[in-house]
Amino acid sequence: MDSITIHGASSSSSSSSSSPHSWTYDVFLSFRGEDTRYNFTDHLHSSLDRKGINTFMDNDELERGTDTSPALLKAIQGSMISLIIFSENYASSTWCLDELAHIIQCRESKQQMVFPIFYKVDPSHVRHQRGTFAEAIANHECNFKNDINKVLR
Repeated sequence: MDSITIHGASSSSSSSSSSPHSWTYDVFLSFRGEDTRYNFTDHLHSSLDRKGINTFMDNDELERGTDTSPALLKAIQGSMISLIIFSENYASSTWCLDELAHIIQCRESKQQMVFPIFYKVDPSHVRHQRGTFAEAIANHECNFKNDINKVLR
């Protein structure tokens, strides 16, 4: 990764005259750890860090459970930009899909910028829920048949 430029995002600009928000992070990385943590996402995080871009990347120490960590939700809310790294198993993770729903909610309510990155997946599989994405959604529908709104969200 030679160069990454995110216009308007730098750790030195904690407040902007064009934005009423004060951001804790420039970038939030949403990713499926088992797919990309120790390769693509680590390299991306390091590149952003070298450029002085304050980036949130969860670590293995965050408490895992059935619900998304409050620390992650707070990091999403406090980020100017979210990068969603769609990988083969991204949609199989309830945790990732909860993050994604919260990111979309913050995009609408806080005008956050959201950019997808397609890591070894066809963008049309994500958009039209084909392949592993279709399988994952079908599994979630079975697992959450008593809470179908969770799947729809």
